[in-house]
Order: sequence, then structure tokens, then C-alpha cells
Amino acid sequence: MNNQFAVSDYGGIVAVHDAATCQGMIQFKEHDNRVWSFDFSHTEPHLLISGGDGCKVKVWSTKQEAGVLTIDTRANICAVKYDPGSSVYLAVGSADHNIYYYDLRYISEPVHKLKGHRKSVSHVEFSSSNNLVSASIDSSLRLWDIKKCAPLRVFRGHSNTKNFVGLSSSGDFIGCGSETNEVVVYHKDFSRPAAWHSFDSPCAGLAGKTADVCFVSAVCWKRDSSVMLAANGQGIIKVLALPFQQM
Repeated sequence: MNNQFAVSDYGGIVAVHDAATCQGMIQFKEHDNRVWSFDFSHTEPHLLISGGDGCKVKVWSTKQEAGVLTIDTRANICAVKYDPGSSVYLAVGSADHNIYYYDLRYISEPVHKLKGHRKSVSHVEFSSSNNLVSASIDSSLRLWDIKKCAPLRVFRGHSNTKNFVGLSSSGDFIGCGSETNEVVVYHKDFSRPAAWHSFDSPCAGLAGKTADVCFVSAVCWKRDSSVMLAANGQGIIKVLALPFQQM
């Protein structure tokens, strides 16, 4: 946001860079362990959140060197995401299989705890102001009503038991990666895949490395569009547009 981007590493550093110059702006060093996820606020772009293996969610401001506040959790954090309409509400995907929805003005307890996944929650994504999509290494996506703290739908059809395979939503569609080296797209009203695309990259003969490289690791819809970027563990990036191959 605001011509800035951030990167994180296994040492716990979150670094913010200027997208125009690619120069570093500020580094945050208060995480003691690997950082898995971070996100900028849409409403106040100088604010960002991060979470990782140290059982902490950190809130930062690019206007100051020290962290703004810290949320201590009971398990490692796999994903963090700001509510797009607010700088005080955020969703947290946890290794304890749950999603937590926090109000940063009252961090002693989450506002909501969303339960249903059977393994670590690897990604969280707001598909609308009141709906949240989550991904887990239990090979499912789930759509939630935040206000009612209730599940709306479970999506199955992709394979995900080990890696973080990516998650992105655009309008009625939800895209994710798969450990079958495919991109899978769901419509929010249907539990089974609506479309898929195979990378068709040569995974055969990789002897023991197939599971490590032959999966789609990141997906991202172009805003308000049917166009998607997708990347796999072999370093291949594709630009895709719906409709792909239909299921």
C-alpha cells in the first residue's frame, strides 16, 4: 500500500521498502522467530501487522522504529490479515487450527474464535466486509460469516497436507494452490471446484523432491478482475484468466 512493500525472513526481521526506488525504509526486529505473514492496513497504510513462530502478532507503524503493540497468543501464527475496512480489526490464522478475530483496542481476548479446521490455518483472506475465507493444511477452504461467527461453506477438491499453497479471492471467486501442481478456483456458492489449471511442469524424475517443489505456492487475483498471477515451487510464474479449463 502507498508505494511500499514489506519482506520478512526466518530470523524474524520485517523490512519495509519503497516500491519506486527499491530502497529500504525501515526494519523491525522485535520478532525472535520466523515471520510467516504480514499485511498493511488499507485505511491507514503506515500501519502493518506481522505474525510467525514466536506466538506473537505485532503491530507496526512506518512512522516509528518500535512496535505499536503486541498480541501474545497460545500457538504459532501462520497468517494475519487486516479487515479491509478498518485499521483496528484483524484476522489471525493459527497453528492450533483456529482463526481469531481481534479488535486492536481490546487485545486481551479475541472478539471471535472460528473453529472447524482440523489442522493449521495457513491463510486468511477477507472476501467482503463481513466474510472471511480461510485455508488449512487439512485440504479445505472455509467461508465464514464474521458477525455471526458462523461457517457458511466448506470447499474441497484441492490437495494440501503439508505446504502453504496460497489463497486469494476476487468477487465471487476464491483461488488457491494445490499440491498437485495446479491452481484451483471455487465459486463462493459451491463446495466443489469451478475451474482448475495445471502448471504441466516436468515433475517426474525428481526423486524425493516432488512434494517440495511441485505445488502451487502463491496465487493473487488482480483487483476486481478475472485475471490471476500464480507461482509454483519450481519458480514458474503464470498469468491466468478465467475461464481456465473447466472441472
